[in-house]
Amino acid sequence: MTNGSPGPTCQGVAPISTPCIRVCVLDPDSGLCLGCGRTIDEIARWSAMTEAERTHIMADLPRRKAGRRETAEAERP
Repeated sequence: MTNGSPGPTCQGVAPISTPCIRVCVLDPDSGLCLGCGRTIDEIARWSAMTEAERTHIMADLPRRKAGRRETAEAERP
């Protein structure tokens, strides 16, 4: 995770914070990206969200990832 680091910038355009680590694979069970922990809807709307909305989602990502790990561990034989 990039810890909210800004992505690439264009001259005169403010950077957008993103948790994307370019591991774009959706978990079919949780619906979350295995790389960043966002839903497909969040990924699609990301650039249109306010910085406050993005910050709120990024704050929740560690909980989401922890929940996904716990589920995976519980499913092991």
